[in-house]
Amino acid sequence: MKIQLYNTLSRKLETFTPISGNEVKIYSCGPTVYNYAHIGNLRTFIFVDILRRIMDYSGYEVSHVMNITDVGHLSGDDDSGEDKMLKSSRESGKTVWDIAQYYTEAFFRDTDSLNIIRPHTACRATEHIQEMIDLIRKLEEKGHTYTAGGNVYFSIDTFPEYGKMAGLKLDDLQSGARIKIDSSKKNPKDFVLWFTNSKFENQVMIWDSPWGKGYPGWHIECSAMSMKYFGSHFDIHCGGTDLINIHHTNEIAQSEAATGNKWVNYWLHGEFLIDESGKMSKSKGDSLTLSYLVERGYDPLDYRYFCLGAHYRSQLQFSFNALDAAKNARLNLKERIRLIKEKCDKQPSLSEGSISDSGKNYLNVFNEHIGKDLNISRGLADLWQIVKDMLLSDQEKLFLLTKMDSVFGLSLLNTEKEDFGDITQEIELLINERVDARTEQNFSRADEIRDILQKMGIEIKDTPAGTTWRKKV
Repeated sequence: MKIQLYNTLSRKLETFTPISGNEVKIYSCGPTVYNYAHIGNLRTFIFVDILRRIMDYSGYEVSHVMNITDVGHLSGDDDSGEDKMLKSSRESGKTVWDIAQYYTEAFFRDTDSLNIIRPHTACRATEHIQEMIDLIRKLEEKGHTYTAGGNVYFSIDTFPEYGKMAGLKLDDLQSGARIKIDSSKKNPKDFVLWFTNSKFENQVMIWDSPWGKGYPGWHIECSAMSMKYFGSHFDIHCGGTDLINIHHTNEIAQSEAATGNKWVNYWLHGEFLIDESGKMSKSKGDSLTLSYLVERGYDPLDYRYFCLGAHYRSQLQFSFNALDAAKNARLNLKERIRLIKEKCDKQPSLSEGSISDSGKNYLNVFNEHIGKDLNISRGLADLWQIVKDMLLSDQEKLFLLTKMDSVFGLSLLNTEKEDFGDITQEIELLINERVDARTEQNFSRADEIRDILQKMGIEIKDTPAGTTWRKKV
């Protein structure tokens, strides 16, 4: 199966070719564990999960590494702002170590409930301090660092390709300038590799180093840990689009300055989840968590389905109306699949070699869609077409749906009947009949059923992914 990925580094769609045989090495930026992940954070992890599932589906041998940032770093990516871990410790009264452990466990509870496959290696920054020190020493030996004000800095002027992914030009970065945030920097874009002069009192997370007791800068951890598990060159690095300009730019600079070679072949970035006020973030203090959605009666997979409705490189606006539509569509889909599965009960299952030409065509189209830069929303529309196809046998449908759901991760073949609220069986049958009527282009009957449902207090909405409904308020 051909896979094309939009590479942020080249700003174009590229055919994926692994470095080594059939192996694919994926590194993704993980959570900073000082608070609960909000649903905007979780959208990024769903996108990475889809990438991994598509690689698995395509037959690649995937190795996935993700970091856990349990060393408190600054709230500004440019070495500015508060230490997030210390701030959380001060507000909660817990130690920074307890906070890191508590929110790491909370993060994995959320991702498990979203059917996000755990990485093969989830590496904690606090357990890889020596690797960070070793990498900084290598940069020091090669002349890429300087020490000022007690801290060790990376000098971007020593790396001519600095900013290549973000489109920054070294000559435009005011070499030699001073800024108020850190007057020790020779260039305002220089960044800290190791702090020995903390700007915070009672810093708890400190380690011995050749430069004195201190703690690492944020950017060094991903370089050091990815190199430990993957070596100096690997296939794919993922993260949110907000990491491009500073964090990933700095990662490239320090990694390639240390090794002298290209570090990562493909860079993939997921876009923001936004609300009416813009990008969601923990610092705003009003971000939504997955547990809050659950408290309001949503299944975590309702949110996963909602995220699958948009391309990972497109901003997605959250609203509870949109989440309601996703919930209804998912429940409707699962109910239809439950009925298909019931009809196949006690019948022998099909193999890929025994499906019809029509079934093979569906599979080819699906593979083409998901292979073109993870176009999962088109793939979801393909799945709905299969469910509604009156010419495909139920056995074929079941085979195709099972295969496709290994990519979607929606547990669609878990046929335990879910709660449709207080909707009656009569309404459920009418909704399904209307979907069938539209498939058969019997639009007069579809309109008639819509009018009946409206009188019963049910609003119908037809979308490219299928028909959704909700009760009128």
